[in-house]
Amino acid sequence: MIYTVTFNPSLDYYVKVNNLKSGIVNRTTGEYITVGGKGINVSLALKELGEETHALSFVAGFTGKAISDKVTEMGLLHTFLPVEGQSRINVKIKSNTETDINGTGATVTEADVNRLVKILKGMLKEGDWLIICGSVPPTLDSHAYENLLKKLRSIKINVVVDACGGLLTNTLKYKPFLIKPNIFELSEIFSLKTLPDTVKIAECARVLQKRGARNVIVSMGSNGAVMVTETQQSMYVRAARGQLVNSVGAGDSMIAGFIHEYLNSGNYFSALNFATAAGSACAFTQHLATREQIEYIESLML
Repeated sequence: MIYTVTFNPSLDYYVKVNNLKSGIVNRTTGEYITVGGKGINVSLALKELGEETHALSFVAGFTGKAISDKVTEMGLLHTFLPVEGQSRINVKIKSNTETDINGTGATVTEADVNRLVKILKGMLKEGDWLIICGSVPPTLDSHAYENLLKKLRSIKINVVVDACGGLLTNTLKYKPFLIKPNIFELSEIFSLKTLPDTVKIAECARVLQKRGARNVIVSMGSNGAVMVTETQQSMYVRAARGQLVNSVGAGDSMIAGFIHEYLNSGNYFSALNFATAAGSACAFTQHLATREQIEYIESLML
């Protein structure tokens, strides 16, 4: 079973504005609302690929109810824990460039996290997958994911972490099966003043391996992805070329694509190739891509 955890889910409000200008009233030419949150996106993408998945999250207020209702409509198996405050609304503005305005999120306490741990301990079995993604609300700090894994360390599971900064690096001591920083997050971790090339990316990824990560994928947007594996392989896959429609969810789709293909083939390169196709397909669509769209993009990459 594949479980995902999203500490800070959202409603994502997408608006299309022709030639956005500051300081004046702008009118939308199109808009829609969907569920956001990296772990939820991963679960939705996995479900589309035919994998059994269960999404866990914290929700609060009327936005939290809307998130829960939408996920139920999508047919996604989920357990959402009610907390205080208000689940966030993220505004995604599509104009000449992409502009995101992300909310802060609900009030999640250590007691809430302990409730989550209790639920996970009742669900997780040896060999299961646990995917922890995204940011945490301001009521928690950069040790939130580390503390969660510490409390679950007695269960032999495959852990995947996709997060920024200390949220990611603090988990390395628990030897996650996979971490997936993007090129900007990697540059921040290593205080790089310029974006690294593929050689430098692989070098930094190996440092993260030495610190505990078993496998590392570094996503580079339209430039593809680099991976170093626990079998001492280094590999690079180019992304498919296409028109960027929406970059939100592309990284989450990569994770889902990688796990799906790895579970079916056990091959790192084919898993990275399918993951990159999944990320590209998502970027070329309004939201998450269908399986058919992913497979079509993959066929262009062969």
